[in-house]
Amino acid sequence: MAKFNSENLDKVIKILRREVRKYRPPVVSFVADHTKNDPFLILISCLLSLRTQDKTTEKATKKLFQLAKTPQEMLKLSLKEIEKAIYPVGFYRVKAGNIKRICATLVDKFFGKVPDDLDKLLSLPGVGRKTANLVLTEGFNKLGVCVDTHVHRISNRWGMVETKTPEQTEFALREILPRRYWKEFNYLLVTYGQNICKPINPRCLQCKIYWFCAKRGVNKSWKFRKRR
Repeated sequence: MAKFNSENLDKVIKILRREVRKYRPPVVSFVADHTKNDPFLILISCLLSLRTQDKTTEKATKKLFQLAKTPQEMLKLSLKEIEKAIYPVGFYRVKAGNIKRICATLVDKFFGKVPDDLDKLLSLPGVGRKTANLVLTEGFNKLGVCVDTHVHRISNRWGMVETKTPEQTEFALREILPRRYWKEFNYLLVTYGQNICKPINPRCLQCKIYWFCAKRGVNKSWKFRKRR
């Protein structure tokens, strides 16, 4: 079995770019493509997507963005209006409150604009490293390593890193992942993780990068089953 090294990473990325075209993009990338990469809408859609399936997030973003598309417009909505629009995303009441506080902060401290700086993004209520990095890459076309559960799981499953948390994975990837792949890495792995490299019963027999993967943590019946 081929080892996962920098040379093979180039091959893997090339394969992933081809394979993910078969599938619908993650919801935040979908929002970015259909809003001309509006940083505010990307920020809000990313917040809504946390611990929520993409189908639910997509419906919620459409309903909310029909009501407001800027921090100023969002502040005119009541908390109940936002909650109703985004329900049933996970933790919708908490997220509604964070949206209100984020919009107030943007208006008060950043002239109503989403900042394009990682530390400033992290200062916003409810914004963690995953969200901040995704806003940088999708909203501002800047370098960032966005690590969610898919990126964390797959990077470890491949044998690319050996980490216990998404934050550890982010910093590990910043050291070993070539910068030319930073912006697209999340999109590729999330799409592949949603459709092929799933958390439980990954579709190893359909995987085009089977021979480059260490299959860490994969059930043995999948790991060693003969491919046709």
